[in-house]
Amino acid sequence: MHRPRLNRHAFLPAVTLAALLTTGCATSTPTTATGTPATRAAETPAAAAAEEQLAVVSPPSGTAAPTAVADAGEGGAAKKSSLKVASYDRKSGRAVIKAPTAAKPLTTPPATPSAGLPTSPATGSSPSSSPSSAPSPSPDPAKRAAPVAVGDIIASAPAPGAPDGVLAEVTQVVGATEDGDTTVKTEPAKLNSVLGESKAEGTVPVDPSAMRVEPLVQGVKVSWAKKGDLRFGPEGAKLPLGSLRIDVGAAIATAEGAPASASASVEGYVQLAPEVAFSYDGSGSGTGASPGGAFLGLSGDWASQWSLKGRAAGSTGGQPIRIPFAELHSDPVIQVGPVPVVVNLDLTCYIQVNADGRVTVDVEQDLKGDFRVGGTFSWAKGWTPVSESDMTGEPLKARVTAAGDVKAALGAEATVGLYGTVGVTADLAPYVRAHADASAEGSADGTGTVTGTYALYGGVDLTGSLQLQLTIFGTPVLQKRIPLRALHREWLLTQGGGAVTAPPQTRPKTTG
Repeated sequence: MHRPRLNRHAFLPAVTLAALLTTGCATSTPTTATGTPATRAAETPAAAAAEEQLAVVSPPSGTAAPTAVADAGEGGAAKKSSLKVASYDRKSGRAVIKAPTAAKPLTTPPATPSAGLPTSPATGSSPSSSPSSAPSPSPDPAKRAAPVAVGDIIASAPAPGAPDGVLAEVTQVVGATEDGDTTVKTEPAKLNSVLGESKAEGTVPVDPSAMRVEPLVQGVKVSWAKKGDLRFGPEGAKLPLGSLRIDVGAAIATAEGAPASASASVEGYVQLAPEVAFSYDGSGSGTGASPGGAFLGLSGDWASQWSLKGRAAGSTGGQPIRIPFAELHSDPVIQVGPVPVVVNLDLTCYIQVNADGRVTVDVEQDLKGDFRVGGTFSWAKGWTPVSESDMTGEPLKARVTAAGDVKAALGAEATVGLYGTVGVTADLAPYVRAHADASAEGSADGTGTVTGTYALYGGVDLTGSLQLQLTIFGTPVLQKRIPLRALHREWLLTQGGGAVTAPPQTRPKTTG
């Protein structure tokens, strides 16, 4: 005979049943006709877009180096993690992951008889006591689960053994140790594997106090003014916040056969406030896992004031003479949502002179402006270069002796990359150029005059290229380097006639 199913709710009071039903509504998520959770279906498009837009900011100062992990078992969404990269060998891909020290398992206290319950005469325990209430044994460290698994992707800020940061996928878990360290094997990963379908865009200033400066010639001085009204160095109190200033004074070679009085030198400073620009659009364009857009670049304000004096040597082998005077390096971290994106920035400041060895100058220029270089990606155009500069200058001193040409630059060569790979190279060369035409007339008494015209120009040259490593965004592979659009601008500083001076051109006196 068929026995009717027992309805347990029939034994509950009406109030309790109502409470149960109410609680059930709160804990279970109703679905729509399409199977989508009702709470999800109720979200507005604006709210969904807000969830996909990641903030691009600098990590809070004074905090530990950030780490994010995209768990392969949870759909690959990157989350902030307490894991740290203790060491990393880029060549072999071997890494040691340090997990927070886990608390030792608590020992369960012996069970005590419960009030109101009978005890067993044989054991003295209540009927509810069972072997499951016995103390839990501590897990064997050798069998403890590893903090990461194959397929997980780790994004780490610079750490000991990984000065350029880490962006890598775990390919093998070698083993875990008792103190929580885990050795894994990895291979390089792409940014789209941790940023997914999100969007991000922002510009982050480079902390000037975090830049490591290596002087290459004597007499180099460094000053900076960090945001937050913190200043350093003899010129720090005069600098705009966020700026780095490098002063240099260096002698340069004079032309062969030039008198000692024609000694040549360059003296002045470069002041810049660099910023890293980053954007990412993971929405794609029917391209699966690849992003639909990206940008990586360097921008900032530039100011320089410098002078060129003397009779500089000519070029060597047809090439200008270049004198690097300082190398700078920084690894700023851009926090893109939970993901630390590590930018590697290198700057080499240099003096460059191209002269014909005839002209002697005493010129000084004050230059101000800004620049922006980088690479932008879209599915319609692929990777395209960006090179922009808006600079103006004014002469502080202009004196040209004799006829000839001289061009001198006080510039910086920059490389910008991600996680230890170079993505963009740029050479920004603000310069001053002098040109003079002169004619000489002599007389029998040994006196002479020089007449002519001169012109002094300011200008800027900007060159560079995009590198193959920009594919770290997860974009299609670049087949070759893409040169930046060469930017050349020149403007007249001052000109004149009759201001060109030179020693009198004389003819030897004849004797009877």
